[in-house]
Amino acid sequence: MDKSVEFYFDFGSPAAYLAYTQLPHVCADTGAKLVWKPMLLGGVFQATGNHSPTDIAPKGRYMNADLKRFAERYGVPYRFNSFFPINTLMLMRGATGLQMRDPERLEAYIAAMFDAMWVEPKNMNDPEVVGAVLAQAGFDAQAVLALANDPAVKAQLKACTQEAVGRGVFGAPTVFVGQTMFWGQDRLDFVREALIQPAH
Repeated sequence: MDKSVEFYFDFGSPAAYLAYTQLPHVCADTGAKLVWKPMLLGGVFQATGNHSPTDIAPKGRYMNADLKRFAERYGVPYRFNSFFPINTLMLMRGATGLQMRDPERLEAYIAAMFDAMWVEPKNMNDPEVVGAVLAQAGFDAQAVLALANDPAVKAQLKACTQEAVGRGVFGAPTVFVGQTMFWGQDRLDFVREALIQPAH
């Protein structure tokens, strides 16, 4: 049976960004397929009663310092976005739309969005800024916006978010290897172990 890693993510999560920088390596090393699962973290929080760590100031400060430590360990850039929190609804619909209609462009879009959120942080609440980011990444901003407003795309993002909640997801990033769930970018060693264990 082919191995796969299902990656539930939202661009608004810096921990999801860090997981994104590492999961392709984990999959390449273990011969697994990375399955992108764009979801709306706000919807997950609403359904589960969870909240962002930044809602508790000391926890938010600690988390940001911890994320910087992990970024250094991974050798990847990371800067906290001063415009946080950012409403990622349109951004996540864009990811869902590309996955449905133009999947070959999905990874380039994901890279551009995560970069604009957590590498060279931009105000992604501003439609003009989002449009500029898309254009710089080689996308037609109007075409992506049209995708994001497609009723079928809206329904699919909602369905993926509900699917996540139904599987026990309460935050981002969440990864599944088979039916086993791993939450947090600091659990990727367990993901790797699950992928190299022989199937039972």
